[in-house]
Order: sequence, then C-alpha cells, then structure tokens
Amino acid sequence: MKKTLLTLLAASAFVSNMLAIEANTVEIVYSGTTATVTVASNISSYVTVSSGTSSHVKLVQAADFAGVDATVDNEDGEIIYVLSGSSADGEFYMEGAYKATVELNGLTLTNPSGPAINIQNGKRIELSAKKGTVSTISDGANDTYNGCYHCKGHTKLKGKGTLNVTGNSKHAIYSKEYIEVKNLTLNITSAVKDAMHCKEYFLMESGTVNISGSCDDGIQVELDGLTSTGNTTEHEDEDSGNFYMTGGTLTISGYQGKAVKADGTISYSGGTRNFDTADTETYAGIDGIATDDATDAATYDLSGRRIATARKGGIYILKGNGRAVKTIIK
Repeated sequence: MKKTLLTLLAASAFVSNMLAIEANTVEIVYSGTTATVTVASNISSYVTVSSGTSSHVKLVQAADFAGVDATVDNEDGEIIYVLSGSSADGEFYMEGAYKATVELNGLTLTNPSGPAINIQNGKRIELSAKKGTVSTISDGANDTYNGCYHCKGHTKLKGKGTLNVTGNSKHAIYSKEYIEVKNLTLNITSAVKDAMHCKEYFLMESGTVNISGSCDDGIQVELDGLTSTGNTTEHEDEDSGNFYMTGGTLTISGYQGKAVKADGTISYSGGTRNFDTADTETYAGIDGIATDDATDAATYDLSGRRIATARKGGIYILKGNGRAVKTIIK
C-alpha cells in the first residue's frame, strides 16, 4: 500500500510538472553531467528525447510538425526550447523541419568535444537571450562543425539579455543561412576563425555586439547560391552576400583578418560603429559561380591572396576582363 502511494505521488508530481509548463514549450535544465528535459503535453508527440538524463541533450522535432496552438506571442505555434542551468560537459542538439525558438535563461554551457548549441534544422531559428539574464556558451575543438553555435538554417539573434560566446574550434557564431541581430547584447571573446560567419546576408538592426580576439575576420558574409539576388524587399529569399547595419552598436577589435568581409556589399544606414570601416573587404563585382573558365584570369583565394596554382575542387576568385567571378576549379 505504501509503495503504491509513493508511486501515485511520484506520478502526480510528474503530471503537475507537465501541467506547469506552458504550451509549445520544452524546458531543459542542466546540472553538471545531467539534464532534466520536460516537454509540454500538447507537443509531447512531436518531440523525441534520445539522450535520457545526459547533459548532452539530443532532441528531434518531428518532420510532420507544422505548428500548433498559435498565440499572439507565438503566432506560428512553434516549439520554444528554454535552456537554463549549468554544465561543463554538455550540449544542446536539435533536429527539425519547422521554425523554432531557443531561449537562453541564465545558461552556462560548455561542450568540450563540439558545439555547445547545434541546430540541425534548416528553418528560421530564433536564439533569444531572456531579459535580465546572462548566458555563456563555449565549445571544444571539433572540425566537423563550424561554430560554438552551429545552425543549419536562418538565425535571428534576439532578446534583451546578454550572451557570451567563445569559439575554440572554428567560428564563435555560424549560420548556414542569414543572421539578423536585434536587441540583445552579444559578447564574443575569442574565435579560432571568424567571430561571426554566415551565408545569404547579415543584418544588424539594434542591440550591442562586442567582438574581440578573432583569429580571422570579425564578421564574414558569403554568397550561398549560384548568383546574387541583390537586396530584396524585407530581405525575403535574399541571397546576396550583403552586410547591412541599420542600428545598434557594433564593436570589433583584436581580429587578424578584416573587421567585416562580404561577398556582396557593405552598407551602413544607422547605429554606432566602433571599428575601422576602411579595414573591410568586399567582392561586390562577383557575377556568379563558374566551374570551368579558369583560363586567362588572375586567381585569388577567398582571403584575397593571389596564387599561382589552384587546387582542384577549391573555391577561388578569378579576376579578368573587368570583372570578378567566384569559381569552383574542376
């Protein structure tokens, strides 16, 4: 009887905990080498936790998830992952096929063997620092991934809190598609390569970004597609390689490459820039990707250094006949 009562009480506590979590939310609380993952009941059929109680949290957001229970604050009904607590040997790994928000609520997370936050989801991801909180993430050397924060999709850096990032492998912040920055305070204290690296375009609207200790560029923006779309209305489906700053405060120091490097153009229409805006580089003349017209042109690597012999399969800039072409050598 006593054993049955204890079982019922445990079950009751679990249900109460589930009910206390807001709809569409997954809470992850790190504590040393363990983590507690709690999934709101309305999305429990869409989220699979394969890591048990390990601090190396691995979640899969079901491919058929397309939003539920939309609200004013969450109009798409996306899943919100709330990360808090501390671990010196952990990670947050998430797969999915629908947009999501990752909210940092006073998180301290280090992954000695790879990215601290690894998003294998090609959709829009909001990485939000909760107001009044400070979160710190760092990674370990692992050339398989490109950043301490590694995202397969679009990244919107938001929130009114503070995020500190250290990149011990490659870039501190890496997004395979665009990066937008709004409101938050982001401090990048070091990076083995670029402090921030993205494709498609980079947009800083507001907030404060402090970059120091980058062993390559402060911010690098690549053209992702075969040709540039140029600047599009509200940047919809844009793949330009452009860098835009419309507001906020951007400080870049202690880098070894360029303050800002872009395959497209660099434009400033607002904000405060605490870096040498002359120490930047663009490939604004790029027309597209060629694969076989490497003849009769000067060849440069992506750092702008002229080279005598191009490596097969490498990506280079060919300059000749008054134009520059980003080229894959076959």
